[in-house]
Amino acid sequence: MKKVFLLLNGEKPKKLPDFHDYDLICATDGAYQYLKKNKVKPDFISGDFDSLESMPINIKTIHTPNQNFTDFDKILQILFDKGFFLIDVFGASGKEQDHFLGNLHTVIKWKDKLKITLFDDFGIYFFGEKECVFTECLKKTISLIPFPTATKIFTKGLKYNLYNEDLNFGTKIGTRNKALEKTVNISFKSGELLVFINH
Repeated sequence: MKKVFLLLNGEKPKKLPDFHDYDLICATDGAYQYLKKNKVKPDFISGDFDSLESMPINIKTIHTPNQNFTDFDKILQILFDKGFFLIDVFGASGKEQDHFLGNLHTVIKWKDKLKITLFDDFGIYFFGEKECVFTECLKKTISLIPFPTATKIFTKGLKYNLYNEDLNFGTKIGTRNKALEKTVNISFKSGELLVFINH
């Protein structure tokens, strides 16, 4: 499956990934300057372009002025329409935290159509599928955050495993657990579970 690098206008990564791993590079208009600064040419950028002093030259731009949707939501629609379904997102967190929560809202909207993984300088995070298997996890910190509820959770490979337990935001969550094995299994019956895997 073709993989996309997408940069949003949150906190920029201290280190960019190996772009040879990606079939397409894109960014929202507010994030484009960071790519330009690092001499990375995206395949396209999109947004309303209010944040740019001048339009870039020799880069495809897609104008998306509809204010009923966020730039993140609009660029995911573009990628979906182009047939890209595996999206690595950088810059989704940091800066203003209402944007971060808004980005999580957008990921939930799209998670049944796109496989979205979010990256920051500490690790990765994503909304888990009902049955998940993760490798290369030994000694990593893993957190499970219900959004807002996840039921009948089972885990294997963690220091503190869950056995048919429910998590509810505001009542009980599962932060800062440790992986004792290379492979970690997580399953749950219903709800939404935000999984963080830190370095």
